[in-house]
Order: sequence, then structure tokens, then C-alpha cells
Amino acid sequence: MAQLSTDYLVVGTGASAMAFVDTLVAHTDAEVVLVDRRHAPGGHWVDAYPFVRLHQPSAYYGVPSLPLGEDRIDTEGVNAGFYERATAAELQHYYEQALGQLVATGRVRFLGSTEYLGTEAGAHVVESRLTGGRQEIAVRRRLVDATYIQSDIPATHVPPFAVADDATLVTPNALVDLGGTPAGFTLVGGGKTAMDVAFWLLEQGVDPDRIRWIRPRDSWYLDRTFTQPLEQAGSLIEYQSRFVEACAHAPSGPDFARRLEEHGMMCRIDETIDPEINRGATVARVELEAVRDIERVVRLGWVDAIGETAIELAGGSVPTTPDEVHVDCTAQGLATAPMIPIYDGDRVTVQFTTLGVAPWSAAILGFVEALDVDDDERNRLCRPVPRTGLIIDQLWVNALGFQAEAPRREHPEVSAWGQTCRLNPGRSMAEQFGNPDLQPAFERLMVNLEPAMSNLADHSSRVSSPPPTSTTTGGRH
Repeated sequence: MAQLSTDYLVVGTGASAMAFVDTLVAHTDAEVVLVDRRHAPGGHWVDAYPFVRLHQPSAYYGVPSLPLGEDRIDTEGVNAGFYERATAAELQHYYEQALGQLVATGRVRFLGSTEYLGTEAGAHVVESRLTGGRQEIAVRRRLVDATYIQSDIPATHVPPFAVADDATLVTPNALVDLGGTPAGFTLVGGGKTAMDVAFWLLEQGVDPDRIRWIRPRDSWYLDRTFTQPLEQAGSLIEYQSRFVEACAHAPSGPDFARRLEEHGMMCRIDETIDPEINRGATVARVELEAVRDIERVVRLGWVDAIGETAIELAGGSVPTTPDEVHVDCTAQGLATAPMIPIYDGDRVTVQFTTLGVAPWSAAILGFVEALDVDDDERNRLCRPVPRTGLIIDQLWVNALGFQAEAPRREHPEVSAWGQTCRLNPGRSMAEQFGNPDLQPAFERLMVNLEPAMSNLADHSSRVSSPPPTSTTTGGRH
């Protein structure tokens, strides 16, 4: 077998991997080989449904060295008044540019359409998915596993229910190429993917009465108003102050969400239903109001089978026809996995170390990897933060997020770098310290911080790691 040699072998080129490598290359002289079973970088964005956009502003997504978009505030459409959010096509192009920059350093090599097979006789082995040819890769420093919490996405998801041969089940990707006019649309799933599909169908002029929505469980959403950076960072400060206040007083995850709902920050489609899920998705109020027009909501539990004339659910059945288009929106997004040490000898296992967005978390890991410290110190600075997606876990997750952030805030190098990194959602918050309109929010933060830490301490040791995916989400929405 042909052999390569490198400092780091990175498995995966999704958003987390790219942010990690971009940061690492900027702060070291390391050589990196990137391996991905997809043909292009960008992870799940390569397979994204064409009408999806980022949930959060482009201003703090991507890699540190390359701006995404122009930090423009949109003036039209559903995102009017908010910082721009990249489309799937824009993100695909962006990650190709980011990879091009890395390759141009002469220290990064990309092996696309390639599977990582593991080790044989001490060497790492990869195999081309096109030719079957294998290569050994000698790794001088570390293997970086950026697939540990990879996304379960609609395009590649296997539905967890039976589908009759004469029934029509499609992914959201296929909606843009349907032939003929369906009798109607049945959305299966209660998460952000289903929300995206519902809103897109309505935007295309589909009458809400032609849309049926099977929602076994509902989700909490964050109002997009409170995720804005840069000149609108005041809204983020207001949100953080209310977040800390809720952490100080909430006895449970559901109560935490309802406290934020009282301030217009968290929201739900149906205010008579207590959502079980919170995956951190954001929505605009106009989206929320639009999908509320869909009144044909089925709440009979999980789908067991989609047949030619009936959909069988855990709590009963509803009729259907072969001309009905059923849309599978049950992919769970980010996987839930047990927390393990991020830095461990010859391996880095990429996980969240913040309550925020994946690229920001991964960039922190890349910067800490570049520090001249041992793994005990790296793991002290970068504790894993779980994302179970269950609202009942919210205070536990918040507690671990606070604990993970504290040592980085006190570390001079990490703190100084974070204040300038474009992926940090809060990098503009310091500029708002003198804003008189925000003084109540800053005071609220100060008053509630210690009580929040005290309340969260009671939840931080609930369990040492999240339960397996099969018992937390069942792979379904």
C-alpha cells in the first residue's frame, strides 16, 4: 500500500472539522490530512435540502479565517431586520473556498470519497470509495475524530417505520423535483426540519388545509431576535441575562423554558402543548405564525407504518392515499453520545465544549490543541458539554456548559483569542458595556450569576454521561 505521513489525520470535513483544522493550522506549523467519505468538504451541508438556511447568522459560522457573507442585515423576506443567513448552496461553496485556503498553505491535503478504516499494524488505513485503493497514513501526533457526534440528516436517514411499496415517502430534498400534483402533504416529525418544510410549502402557495402534520412530540425554539451579533449584540446580552436569571430560579428544564417564553425568547408552535424537545433551533416569529395555520395536526404517537390507505401510529391510525406525499422529517440531527475525554493520548475526539454553535466549539478545541500544555490542562479547559435534545435535561446541560466555560474565561491566551475570533457569537458584547439601555440586563447578569451557579450545582452531577441515543430520542422527532 502507498503510504503518507502527517502530523494530524482528521476524519471528517464537516463544520466542526473545518473550524478545528483552520484554527490549528493558523496557530501551529502542523501538517494535516483530511479524510471524508463525501466528495467535498462541508459535512451535512453537502447533502442539505436546497431550501434550508443556517439557523443562526452567517456572521459567526464557518471557519475563523474566512468571512461567510458580508455581515449584511437583510431588508426583505422572513429574515428582514436580522443578519444574513447563508443558504445551503452558499455554504457548499464557502467550504470549498475554506478548503482551498487550507490546501494553499502546502500543509493540508484532502482525500475525498475516502473511508477511514482504522489501524493495521500501527498504521492508519484509508480506502478510496471510487477505486478501492488503500493507503497507509503514518500519524506523528494525533488522529482527530470529527465524526463522533456527526449529524443524522434527512437525505441519508433511514426512516424508523415500514413503508408500503405503493406509498410515497420522500426526503425534504426531493420536494423540489416532484412530478405531478400530490393529493396533499403529510409531514412526519416535530422538529426544525418539519418546521422548515412546512414553512417552505406555505411559501410555495400550498394551502395549509392540504398539509397534515404528524407531531409525536413538540419542540421549543429560540426567537431569532436574540441570536444577533455585532451591531445587534444588545439582543444577545438581553437573552443571556434572562438565561442566567432562569438558571438561578428554575426548578426544572420545562420551567426554565417557560421563564424564557415569558420574556418572548423561547417559543412553541402550540402553546397548549408542553414540548419535550429543545435542540437549540431558532425561528423568526413570522415562521411560527405561518405554520400555526396548519390545523391538521396528528398526535397519536410514533409512526409504525405508512401503508397504501392508512398510516399506523402507536395510538391509532389515520387514512392516506397513494397520491399523498409523505415527507420524512424524523432525522434527529446531532447525535447523542456519551461524553469522553476530548484529548486522549494519540487521539482528539471532537465534541461540544460550549452551549453554542458547533464551529465555535470546534475552533476552541483547535486553539487549545495548539497551546504548549499537557492533555490534563487541555481537558480542564475543554470539558465535553452534552446535547441530549430533551428539555428535561436542560438544567443539567446548562450546568455543564457553565462549568466548561469558566476555566477558559480565566485563561489569558484562550480568553484573548476568543474575544477576537469571528466564530464567537458574543465577541461584540464588550462593546456594549457602556450602553445605558443595556444596564438593566448587565445588572441582572451580576445579580443572578451566583444564584444560577448554586442552583445549577444541584443538577450538574445528575449522571456522568447522557443515556444512549436509543433511549433519549429514539432517532425520531
